[in-house]
Amino acid sequence: MSDQQDRIMRLFIEEAKEHLDTLENGLVDLKSTMKDPESVQEMFRAAHSVKGGAAMLGLDSIKTTAHRLEDCFKVLKDGPVKQVDQTAESLFLKGVDTLKDLLGRLEGPFGLRNEEGEKLVQQVMPVFAQLETHLNNLASGKVIPVAAGSGAPAGQTAGPVPANFAIEVMALLKEMLQVFKQKESAASRQELTAVCVRLYKLGGKIETWQNLVKTARGAIVNPKNSYKVLAPLIIKELKEAGDLVQGGKVKTIVPSKNLLLLAASPKPAEASAPAVPAAASKQVALPGEPKAVVKLLLKTFNKKQLSEIAKLLVQAIKSSN
Repeated sequence: MSDQQDRIMRLFIEEAKEHLDTLENGLVDLKSTMKDPESVQEMFRAAHSVKGGAAMLGLDSIKTTAHRLEDCFKVLKDGPVKQVDQTAESLFLKGVDTLKDLLGRLEGPFGLRNEEGEKLVQQVMPVFAQLETHLNNLASGKVIPVAAGSGAPAGQTAGPVPANFAIEVMALLKEMLQVFKQKESAASRQELTAVCVRLYKLGGKIETWQNLVKTARGAIVNPKNSYKVLAPLIIKELKEAGDLVQGGKVKTIVPSKNLLLLAASPKPAEASAPAVPAAASKQVALPGEPKAVVKLLLKTFNKKQLSEIAKLLVQAIKSSN
């Protein structure tokens, strides 16, 4: 491989890792991600980009895996699937795990051999087939998503808890603690969310554990929360929850009130203004006619943002009286 080819390969691997982060972060809480069409579109684009890069470099196993992921995200993006469930989330994660495994081997000292790549693809193809069938069943109403806490008992697991679960949790928490010691930045928060993804996967289908990890991740991504506040709380709660899982007491795992507060979005009264879409971030001259103003607002903001604006207006009117 020439120096130029080597540079192109390294660039592809680095970009593919970023796309993997996008996929994993979106899948950690796919039910919430589904509420934001742009996030689903971003995941579709991530799989599409990996597919295109792999095709250009002749990496057939990576191209095929990314292509199948792209197909499944297209069902979410374009199809009538309104709500997903734990099964869809788990199947998507298995597909992403295979893509991650392929990239890891490609980056290794011996590269990705064709025979091992083909073997991994053959192993994951039934997963994609099951995922597409499941998504189509969700779309047609043949499968009704069951919310956590309804139907099956909360905290139900798909099988026995790994014998070394608490040990694996502690190893990941040590990684998390080292990142918490770094300077607060978008990059270090991204590292923390990556650890959350691994903690989430470790829990299999233990809903109470995964709910705690989602809550911890929500607190981490909020830039208003300092590491000094986050670190002791998150490390303590995840450590205790890991011990509870190991002891078979998964139903008792509940995020504390403090963690829930840190993970919660700011209330409208606390925010200086509702979130503004990028397209509307430029200064806009308001029309003189009230009806024209309403039309502009409807065109510029979504329903949630308009609701926040209405609340702020009501508060402002009350305070001025």
